Order: sequence, then C-alpha cells, then structure tokens
Amino acid sequence: MANSQYEYVKQFEQPDRLLPNTWIVIRIDGRGFTKFASKYGFEKPNDRRALELMNAAARAVMSELPDITIAYGVSDEYSFVFHKSCSLFDRRSSKLVSTIVSTFTAYYVHFWPSHFPNTPLSPPLPSFDGRAVCYPTVQNLQDYMSWRQVDCHINNLYNTTFWALIQQGGMDATEAEKKLKGTLAADKNEILFSQFGINYNNEPEMYKKGSVVFRDYEPVDPGTHNATAEVDNMARPVQQSKTQAENDKKKRAKAPIVVEHISIINRDFWDRRPWLLSNKPGKIPKEP
Repeated sequence: MANSQYEYVKQFEQPDRLLPNTWIVIRIDGRGFTKFASKYGFEKPNDRRALELMNAAARAVMSELPDITIAYGVSDEYSFVFHKSCSLFDRRSSKLVSTIVSTFTAYYVHFWPSHFPNTPLSPPLPSFDGRAVCYPTVQNLQDYMSWRQVDCHINNLYNTTFWALIQQGGMDATEAEKKLKGTLAADKNEILFSQFGINYNNEPEMYKKGSVVFRDYEPVDPGTHNATAEVDNMARPVQQSKTQAENDKKKRAKAPIVVEHISIINRDFWDRRPWLLSNKPGKIPKEP
C-alpha cells in the first residue's frame, strides 16, 4: 500500500490481543430483546421456537468456525469457547467478537422464516453484542459454564412461577413480583405444585438446563485419561505438523454437531468427552 499524508491515522489503532494459552469465551447477548420478544409475541415463560432458532444459529457458527470446541446457550445469550491451545485464528478481541456476532446474527436472520414462518421480520431487526473473556485453567472454564447453567435454572424457575401466577393465577406483574420476593427455590416449587399442579421436575430439559452444542465423538471411559491435568500442565500450545493439523480438521468436519440439554456441572459430562478439553478429535460415531 502506498504511503500518503493520511496514513498517520493508523497510530490511533490500539492493540487488543487476548492472552495466549488461555481459554477464550465469546459471549453474545441479544440487544433489546425484551422489546423484540414482545414485538413478535414470544410465548412466556419460554418460547420453544425462539430457543431452537438460537440453537440453529449456534450450530451454524460452530460449523463455520472449527476452532470453537463447545458452546452453551440460554434465553437470548450464547457462549462460544475457543480451546487454549488453538493457534490457527486471530487472537485479537475485536476480530473474534465481531466474527462471532456477525456470523451468529446472519444465521439468526437466515433461519428466522423456518421457525417463525408466519411472522416476517421488520425493522428494527434482531442484533447481538458480545464480549471476550480469557480463562487460564480448565477449572475456571468449567466454573464459568457451570455459572451460566445455574443461572439458567434460577431464572427459569423464577420465570415459570412468575408467569404461572399471572397466566393462571390472575395476578398482575406487580402482584407476582411481590408474591415471589424473598422466596427460595423450595417455595417456588411449592407454589407451582400446590396452586397450579405443575411439577417443575417435569418441565422440558431445554428450559431447565439450557443448550450445549459440541462436536460429538464416541464417549470414553472416564478412568482411561486425565484430560484436565494434561491441558493445565501445558506451558505452551502443542505445535502440530501440517499433516496432523489437516487430519484433525477433516475429523472435525466429519463429526456431527449436536445440541444437548444436559448437565455440564457434573464432571461426568467432561470426563466422557475428553476431546472438549484436549482439542484432539475422538472416534467418529458409527452410523445408526
């Protein structure tokens, strides 16, 4: 590029590189989604169509970006995790965030007609914002994921009870909020069951646990490895040969990307899927 008198403006650009050898989480949230949900008549407390649309967009993002190892979504938010050893992408915060946000938003709009066929989009269109956070250890990453899933449960139990009081109990929002102020989980469960015959344990798992998206390989026996220790003991990312990197890329492309509604707080989830921590593709499941 030729030099010009205007090139001095490049001096205003500041570095925003993320820490090396850390787990990078890009978390996106819907912008103004309370009004957006109201505009399009999302069902309360949960709209399955809207949640499945979020999941479809997340799967598409993972399909396009093989460096993402796992994602977790609830309501209008999604967290995408890049493995700490991954060195094949630009580690600039602005680059990663803008890539995830723009790709997710594009697929959200693209898949909208499939989930809301009778409700065409109109301005203001859906949009998302995002942030990047680095986590140095496996425990930090797992605690982050656990935090989001616990938050899902707490919010869903509250919202399920809140909307039951309004939709079936005839209360307005102020009365429902007052009724629930200071209540514990057991209190909300009792209100649901005694007043409305709702057993919270029977609510759909997607509402209670959120959605976990990952490439699926054959599960392994937890006693055959210690992926956590291996990853945390890495002082620097493992350098792969070009051939090995290409082979891993092909394996990831062949692995099915699944959406599960299961506990990620339980260590068993991670122990049976060591590839999530090791970043080494597993054995492709056999066709049923």
